[in-house]
Amino acid sequence: MSTRKITKSFVDKLTLPESGQVFYRDSELKGFAVRVTAGGSKAFILEKRINRKLKRITLGRYPELTVEMARKEALKYLGEIATGIDPIAKRQQAKAEQMTLWQVWQDYRSIKSYLKDKTYVQYEMYLNGELKDWKNKRLVDISKDMISTRHGKLLKSHSPSYANTAMRILSAIYRFAKDQYEDNSGLSLFPHNPVERLGQMKAWAKEPRRQTIIKPKQFEPWYKALQEMKFNTGAESHHVVADYLVFILLTGLRKNEAATLTWKNVDLDESTIYIPDTKNKEPLTLPLSDVLVAILNYRLRFKTNDYVFSSRKAQYLAHPEGALKYLTEMSGIKFTFHDLRRTFITVAESLDISAYAIKRLVNHKNGNDVTEGYIIANHDRLRAPMQRITDFFKENCKIELEYYVSR
Repeated sequence: MSTRKITKSFVDKLTLPESGQVFYRDSELKGFAVRVTAGGSKAFILEKRINRKLKRITLGRYPELTVEMARKEALKYLGEIATGIDPIAKRQQAKAEQMTLWQVWQDYRSIKSYLKDKTYVQYEMYLNGELKDWKNKRLVDISKDMISTRHGKLLKSHSPSYANTAMRILSAIYRFAKDQYEDNSGLSLFPHNPVERLGQMKAWAKEPRRQTIIKPKQFEPWYKALQEMKFNTGAESHHVVADYLVFILLTGLRKNEAATLTWKNVDLDESTIYIPDTKNKEPLTLPLSDVLVAILNYRLRFKTNDYVFSSRKAQYLAHPEGALKYLTEMSGIKFTFHDLRRTFITVAESLDISAYAIKRLVNHKNGNDVTEGYIIANHDRLRAPMQRITDFFKENCKIELEYYVSR
């Protein structure tokens, strides 16, 4: 295409292409051009090789940017390129430096849309809580010293777990920014993560691991109180939660894994359940003991939707905390949902069930254990240890199998 000097009258007379875009290049300033699109847009551009690659820089749209202004802008960029500066990378860096913590979080949430809802809830709980005053801070303005100071402050006002979690959330957002935002050379616009200071200084707080379980001497009174709550309080939710708690105790499932169990993933003919969405992302198939089969057959009589432990408000048992609090107060035995899982594991170990079988039952993963990778433990091989664990609870809780059939 022939070139000619780009002037205001020339740009005004340019006709729109029927489709796509057309470039008109300036005869005096090499690389300077005007781009016209079928949609009616006219914009000034500069084409120049930067680091051996032909790059195109949009200077601005006409008439907001006049020909004279565009030409001066092009000369400025050419001057930067001549001195070794990449103006595209410079513009990208300048734009990135204006991004706030909250803006980066919004991109994080949009791009990582596959994460569980509770992850987003947890992140925003901290970002709108103890980190609220940083939401509108530019990411580049949050320094290592600020991280250390805030972590120390949180340790004084909250638990070690809370303080560490707040910093881990920040670190995850910085890691995302490092990978997501790059210049035209593929270099990260956020190469530094200030939260790494905590690791470098060995400043992460020690988080004492919970060791609470339901003790053997508490099994019988706990189960008796649970049955009392199930049948004598008149609350429909109590009736469902009672079976739900026993189900967790006898399977070792996590709270949400049991709460979201659907009937389509229950096979009463094969006496198995299938958990497709687990914490470590590996689906789990569990064999069912006699009591577990009885509980499921019992719940089937009260089926109202697709979930085994159903709720009228949320379809599945999304908020069983009220019933748990009631049972705790009534029985005098303090416990959490995860304590039931710990109790299951503790009982399994006391029965000398192999460590590999226990890990398969509770879907624990150990990437450092090479031997484990060679052991194939299908659900049929886990059926005997699962029944042994149930038999222990049957004896110590005084669970009668017929109880779930006759009531």
